[in-house]
Amino acid sequence: MANIFYPAILCLEDGTSYKGWSFIDTIISSGEIVFNTGMTGYQEIMTDPSYSGQMITFTYPELGNTGLNDQDNESDIIHINGIIAKNICLYPSNWRNRISLREYLLNHNIPHIFGIDTRALTKHLRISGVMNGCISSQVLDKALVIQRIKSTPIMQGLDLVNQVMTQNSYYLTNIDKKQSIYSHLDHKTDNKHGISLNIVIIDFGVKYNIISRLLSYGCNVHILPATSTYDIIRSYKPDGILLSNGPGDPSVINYAIKTIKQLVLYANIPIFGICMGHQILNLALGATTFKLKFGHRGLNHPSGMNQKSEITSQNHGFAVERSSIQSFNKSIKITHFNLNDLTIAGILHTNKPIFSVQYHPEASPGPHDSDYLFSYFITLIKLVKNKL
Repeated sequence: MANIFYPAILCLEDGTSYKGWSFIDTIISSGEIVFNTGMTGYQEIMTDPSYSGQMITFTYPELGNTGLNDQDNESDIIHINGIIAKNICLYPSNWRNRISLREYLLNHNIPHIFGIDTRALTKHLRISGVMNGCISSQVLDKALVIQRIKSTPIMQGLDLVNQVMTQNSYYLTNIDKKQSIYSHLDHKTDNKHGISLNIVIIDFGVKYNIISRLLSYGCNVHILPATSTYDIIRSYKPDGILLSNGPGDPSVINYAIKTIKQLVLYANIPIFGICMGHQILNLALGATTFKLKFGHRGLNHPSGMNQKSEITSQNHGFAVERSSIQSFNKSIKITHFNLNDLTIAGILHTNKPIFSVQYHPEASPGPHDSDYLFSYFITLIKLVKNKL
């Protein structure tokens, strides 16, 4: 297959533009431009529902070195609106490689641009904040491209959960995993620790690896739409409830906030929130959220407190307002801060079996400092069951 490059342009809503190249000459796509600082994980990022509506700038300068494989997807479809890279490797080398990034982009018609100064772009976003933009190889007139950006919805106030959640509930056990996901953690996991436990995942855009970690402990897992009511959730007789990650603005997911509030008030069921699940849980507890200037997206974010830190994988553009927790709910204890900017990274309820984290303990490709939280969740469930 010949390596043919076509001229492309990236424009931001503030008028900033960058010229680069694309493998496709019919691309035009807009969305929120964000950046991820991870040195790997591009396959997981492209298939992560949490990135819906966004175009990702990869700060690592060489993308695609290890190709792509059949095990590392985080969902069945591509959720990103585009990728932005400095260089794209045309000849990957890895024992798990099945297809090059170039072939993957072409096969799935993924909007992309490469050959631009991603360091300059990232600095601009850090200073000015993330903003909408457009990648185009179809139209190269800057004025026309910027005109398209004006019709792109902003992330604040946007409900994207309805677009990525499952429309129908489904059930999985460790015997019939939906997807075989490669993980070196599996051999370290006690696959009987969660045996016969029924876990309900409220799907705001759940990643396969969250499901996989629960299945690896032997849990039975029911995945329900985010629109599921209190009565529907209770009908599954869950031993524990996990609130998943997801895209968009958590403060407008009112249907889920209402349901989680009912679960907190009327059911003594352990609840574990991850990323958006953390935000929605806190909103249900009376807190508020706000949009970060440029978000947290990368694999090396330190989170902790009291002289202890975990290196965590993070991907979020919103956070829980610290003052709102301290003002409205005295039963909430902050357990983790993001040690880069001291935003809230974890909480627990002092009177109920409820906790949540802003980061991703299931993180693939890593790090795995916080993977213990799944085992902790299962242990918490067993403690509650033993008291009944």
